[in-house]
Amino acid sequence: MTKKPVRRILPEGSLLPPTRRLLRRFGLQARKGLGQHFLIDEEVLKRIVASAELSAGDIVLEIGPGLGVLTRELAREAGRVVAIELDSKLAAMLKETLASFNNVAIVNADILDLDLASLIVEQTGYKVVANLPYYIASAVLRRFLEALLKPKIMVVMVQKEVAEAIVARPGQMSLLSVSVQFYGQPAIVDYVPAHCFYPPPEVDSAILRIDLYSQPAVAVADEKSFFELVRAGFTASRKQIVNSLAQGLDMPKTEVLSLLAKADIIAQRRAETLTLEEWGVLWRVFKAEK
Repeated sequence: MTKKPVRRILPEGSLLPPTRRLLRRFGLQARKGLGQHFLIDEEVLKRIVASAELSAGDIVLEIGPGLGVLTRELAREAGRVVAIELDSKLAAMLKETLASFNNVAIVNADILDLDLASLIVEQTGYKVVANLPYYIASAVLRRFLEALLKPKIMVVMVQKEVAEAIVARPGQMSLLSVSVQFYGQPAIVDYVPAHCFYPPPEVDSAILRIDLYSQPAVAVADEKSFFELVRAGFTASRKQIVNSLAQGLDMPKTEVLSLLAKADIIAQRRAETLTLEEWGVLWRVFKAEK
């Protein structure tokens, strides 16, 4: 007796059928090398858009729009959407399928090479909303956080572990968390299981929102040297801060001990326990001694 094939019942709100149809129609497939995983959960889609708190006066930069599922929803809420897509085949498809939206511009380019000011020259502010490919997530965050023309907020999908590292508090801080929290307040909006994507990635994701400050959280005159110090402090994060700084800055341990004492930081602490304010104090002590 021949068994009947088992029909998989898709969860309500699944965008998998239209996603597959669109891929077949344009002869496309997810490119692993570009980290392409297409969002197929409608509820997650709605959560991302709601988290961005869009209005008709907003301009949105979307990085890696993929098949345009999120782009459509953004276009219905925002005044203008600029979608930057690296994959030329996807960019061509988007220009065709989103042609009815007169407030959407598709840019076939690498976001890491683009002049941001040229994209938003007519605006006084903008927001970033994106389902970021894992392999460029940190680089994209850094690109916007360090830009002269910063967004007001960023709502991005990133790997779960990356999101948790970004929102970490003193005791579990890292170079990444310091680098993000220096510029804005991050918060995890929600977690997103791997099955919400097609094809599913090997890890779960999280929706991360970053509200950028008008000024950095720590008042420093030279951001470059500040982060050189922080980077040195995390050279060997499991070591005591005195040893990590001595190694990272190539300084005598006795000299580092003296500077830590002036900053009122116990030498036996580890970099992961320092607050942003303590890094600021330490930087000012180091600059004053140079």
